[in-house]
Amino acid sequence: QVQLVESGGGLVQPGGSLRLSCAASTRIFNLYVMCWFRQAPGKQRELVARIAGDGTTFYTDSVKGRFTISRDNAKNTVYLQMNSLKPEDTAVYYCNADRAFSRENSWGQGTQVTVSS
Repeated sequence: QVQLVESGGGLVQPGGSLRLSCAASTRIFNLYVMCWFRQAPGKQRELVARIAGDGTTFYTDSVKGRFTISRDNAKNTVYLQMNSLKPEDTAVYYCNADRAFSRENSWGQGTQVTVSS
């Protein structure tokens, strides 16, 4: 299994920015589709963004134009740049790794993002 460690969460005011990082411990990082999910209290976990090994990305509608997912395969790291943050973005953000043609799926421990005045 892939070990995933998130960092970069914290408290930020509305309109501010944060960059989350997720470091993966694997020799085949390029084979994994990397995702960021989030879960707010009392709500279901939702997909925020996804990036394939070739750089192809997907974003949920609520974050399009504000969030950017990227990856550095040489560093085995995926990032989520979050700009123009809103209180509705408050959640625990989780890194996820999914390997195609297998049932391997791994989760990080999560990092708290709080957007509040």
